[in-house]
Formats: sequence, C-alpha cells, structure tokens
Amino acid sequence: MDLIAQARAWLAEDPDPDTRDELGKLLDAEDTDELRERFAGTLQFGTAGLRGELGAGPMRMNRAVVIRAAAGLAAYLEQQGAAVGGEGAGLVVIGYDARHKSADFARDTAAVMVGAGFRAAVLPRPLPTPVLAFAIRHLGAVAGVEVTASHNPPRDNGYKVYLGDGSQIVPPADAGIAAKIAAVAGLDEVPRPESGWEVLGEDVLAAYLARTDAVLTPGSPRDARIVYTPLHGVGRETLTAAFERAGFPAPVVVAEQAEPDPDFPTVAFPNPEEPGAMDLAFATARAAEPDIVIANDPDADRCAVAVPDPARESGWRMLRGDEVGALLAAQLVRKQRAHERDQRVQPGRQDQPDQGTFATTIVSSSLLSRIAAAAGAPYEETLTGFKWLARVDGLRYAYEEALGYCVDPAGVRDKDGITAALLVAELTAELKRDGRTLTDLLDELAVEHGLHATDQLSARVEDLSLIASAMKRLRDHPPTALAGLAVASAEDLAEGTEALPPTDGLRYQLGGDGRDGGVGSARVIVRPSGTEPKIKCYLEVVVPVASPDALAGARETASATLAAIKTDLAAAAGI
Repeated sequence: MDLIAQARAWLAEDPDPDTRDELGKLLDAEDTDELRERFAGTLQFGTAGLRGELGAGPMRMNRAVVIRAAAGLAAYLEQQGAAVGGEGAGLVVIGYDARHKSADFARDTAAVMVGAGFRAAVLPRPLPTPVLAFAIRHLGAVAGVEVTASHNPPRDNGYKVYLGDGSQIVPPADAGIAAKIAAVAGLDEVPRPESGWEVLGEDVLAAYLARTDAVLTPGSPRDARIVYTPLHGVGRETLTAAFERAGFPAPVVVAEQAEPDPDFPTVAFPNPEEPGAMDLAFATARAAEPDIVIANDPDADRCAVAVPDPARESGWRMLRGDEVGALLAAQLVRKQRAHERDQRVQPGRQDQPDQGTFATTIVSSSLLSRIAAAAGAPYEETLTGFKWLARVDGLRYAYEEALGYCVDPAGVRDKDGITAALLVAELTAELKRDGRTLTDLLDELAVEHGLHATDQLSARVEDLSLIASAMKRLRDHPPTALAGLAVASAEDLAEGTEALPPTDGLRYQLGGDGRDGGVGSARVIVRPSGTEPKIKCYLEVVVPVASPDALAGARETASATLAAIKTDLAAAAGI
C-alpha cells in the first residue's frame, strides 16, 4: 500500500476528531515528508510500554494506537490464563496523569478491556503513578495500565503496563504483548462498549495514604519544613495529604507550579534534573527558608531533594539521585538497628519489617553496596529500571540514580515519589533534632565508606543512528585509559552475564592511580536511554577519605577526575 493509501486507510478508522482533522490537513496539503514520518512504521511496544509524541498516525501516540495496545494486552492476558466473562473475570486497573489525551486513553483502555470480557476499573481522577501500582495488588487485579509520559516534554504521552504482581513488565511479556498488538487487524474488530467499567472512589486513594504510614517510625520527629513543587503534575494533593496525615507541617507549595497543567508552562522539560526546572522552587525557598526542597516529577513516581548551600547563587544545591539513594539507605539501616534493639527488649514486636535485600542498578553508585555490607544486608544489582529492581527476591529497598526510590516494596513494588519524600522529611527532622543536616550525613558516609562521586555525560540526538554509531565506535575501538586511569576491564553487556540479562551497554572498570589521596577506583557505563533519544554515560569515581579534614581534597580529586573522564570518553565515543 502506498503512503497516501496508508494514510487514508488510517484516517477512515481513526476514532478521534482531533487527529482525524490533523491527518486530513496533511493529506490535503500533500505533505509527503510529514506523512512519511508518521507512517514509517509503528511505535514499538517494549518493557517501557509505549511512549511518543502525540499526533496522528502509527508512529505517534493517539487513540487508535492506544486501542490497539489495549486489545493486544487483553489478548495476551487471556492467553496467559486470566479469566474473562462473568463475575469471575479478571480485573484491570487503569490510572492516568493530567497530560493531553491521558483521560481519553484511559477510557479507551477501559472500554477495550470490558469489550474483551474483563472487568475494568479507572482511578477516580489524575493521580500519581504509585497509586496505580499500589491499587493493582490492593484490588487483586490481573494487570494495570498507567497512562503517563512521566517527565517527557509536553507533546509526549505514554502507556505503561503492569502485571498482577504490581511490577512493570519485563521480557518475554513485552514481546508477547507486542505480538498480540501486531495481530490486531482493524479497530472495527475491537469491541468498545460505551459503558460497563467502574470508576473507583476515593477509598483506593485512602488505602494508599494509609499505607504510607508504614515508612515512618512511630513517634519520630516531624518538624521538618519543606518547600515542594509538583512541577505542574499530579503529585500535590496526594503528597500534601500524606504529609498532613503523618503530622508534618504543611509544605510550602510553589504557587506557579501547583496545579496540573499539561503544557508545563514554567519549565522547558518537566524534570527536576533538567537545568532551570527548580528555579521557581529555589526562589520560593529563599523567602520561606525551609530545611529542604522536595520536587516530584509530573506523575510523582520520582523524588528530587535540594539542600541549603550558601556558596551557590540560588542558595540551594540539588542532591544527585545517588546521594538521596545513600541517605535513604542509611535511614533504613538506622531504623533496622533500632528495631533489632527493640526486639531484644520486647521480642515479637513487628512494627518494622525484618531486614531484606538492598538493590540498585548497574548505573547507580556502588556506595549502596558498601552501606549494605556494613549493615550485614544482602545486596543485588540489576539492569536499569524498576521493572528489574521490583523483582529482586526479599526486596527491602531499591533505588536508581534517576531519582527513583522504593522504600515500601510491600505496598508499592515500583518507585514512589510520595513515600520517598516522607522518609526524606523524617530523616531531615531526626537530623535537625540532633543539630545535623543531610549534608552532614553525606559527609559521614564519605568518611566511613569513601567518597563516591558520580556524574553523567549525555547527548540528546535528533538522528537515532548517531547513538548506534557511538556504541559501535566504542565496541570497535574500546578505550584503554580514561583520565589517565587504565581500563582494567571492559565488558560488552550485550553478551549478558551470569547475573544480568543481555542489554545494549558497555561497562569499564578503571584502576586507581595509586597516589596518596588519589583515586581508589572508577567506573563508566555507556548505554542508550530507554525512554529518550539520548546516549547516556554514567561515571563514578571513588576516593578514599582518611578523616573529615581530607574531604575537601577528596572532592577536588574526584571532580577533576570526573571532568577528565568526560572529556576522554566524549572523544572516544565521538559525541
């Protein structure tokens, strides 16, 4: 079928008047370049589900693409043995954020599920992704769908799939669902009743909020003062309700970013890691003088933290995800030790969980492994993403450097920016009681375990082939030294290991320089982003620290080494 015929066939079955109008105008204008881009293939369903720019055609996110995805998911669930038809039919729970078309995509998914013989329940309004992840297990669902593009630009939307264990899909489920999607011939073959699904009430949110209590220690200090921004997303109501329930002072919310807005008018990218995204929060903090600043991304599954820093023009410093990950781990270790003391005094108390496995991803700091070892806790590393972390046996705590933290896996087996914010606030309050800060605790961890300094080198591209070219260049000509440190080992992760499935990535371990006060070791991982058109390089330098007085020198050494690794790696990769 030629391009124009393809476009007309798509137009004939498109259920959305907005995208029908858009595609009709492209056909009338005979804009073959744009049509060719829209019909160059189909959005690929993978372990991240679907994510892409809104618009007409199979290479965009739209109602026609979502209906096919929902039909494929329904067929896969039935193939896997989920019951259909009658009162015993499997339940699929659907959540959505406040982006353009999210509510439409959620309703379409519910209609397809009901048409396929499943029960469907939609969350009562736009709510954080962790509420959906919680609801799956809370309601005994066979699957869940979250309509969100997380922290992507305003023009994007996405479709994230969870199975009945409450965690995101991994292979081979992704390929199985993709095959079923590809088998959907036409939308006229997909039953979509006008009603029949349930819209959940506030009780599901109340149950989630009640569960957030589990991350806090009864009687712990609750006087931390917080400035908070939801970055125009859906986190504000849920986070402020959780803080009120826990007895914290009401966070000062950044007024300009308080309400959900799919256009994200005050930020270039609605991601707290992006330059400028936190400027309004810091301006609010200068007036409010809080202890810390907290931000969620738009679907509130990530949590960012900033601490006072008089040396900076803004007066605030964003903590890296690895720093927050280490702080939360230290807090959970402290809680566990207190619990063990209580158990010795009062055997049988179960108000805190037994110690389980600490886990992070291969691109995150190795500091968590040191903290876990010192605490006698099991430790594991996985590929990037909570779809892998959530599946670690006996999981107690997981984090990834991209601001994702799972502090209550018994409640939410996914990253959760609400409970992470509560735990950070509790830690801040406890340190404040003792005349200390989060920065002080980070310094203590550096002296105890060595300074673990991390950074990223990333390049956003328009042409995806440039990412493949950079990976090929590194595979064909691997570096032998970076920043003057010899590459002690080079692994192609595409080959897989005993502990890790194959993935498109490269890992380099660098030896230390052997100097007194020098680098102890370093590590580099290079991989394409799974959700954005970027190549990402994750860098870590570990510098031993003999005493608090040596911290300043260690930081200078680490900073200079990271900068040199960036320069050498960029040259080696051609980015």
